[in-house]
Amino acid sequence: MTYGAETWTLTVELIHKFKVAQRAMERALLGVSLRDRIRNDEIRGRTKVTDIAQRISKLEWQWAGHVCRRTDGRWGRRVLKWRPRIGKRSVGRP
Repeated sequence: MTYGAETWTLTVELIHKFKVAQRAMERALLGVSLRDRIRNDEIRGRTKVTDIAQRISKLEWQWAGHVCRRTDGRWGRRVLKWRPRIGKRSVGRP
């Protein structure tokens, strides 16, 4: 479910959808339906699975650290150190 999550652009709505999907998977794993009216934190305690938002955040930070440690001259590290030019561009085509 989190394959490639390091590079995703996440919105609040998308994170909410991931959380809903994770809760549905946990309920299916335990064989619990919504009619049983068991609280989400109790289900999370039974499955002992970390929250998907926390997992994605951890993956993003791990990826950022990986890019910062690169020494082979790829563009990722240069982009992180890039500073835009100071001043205004002229109007019109170059």
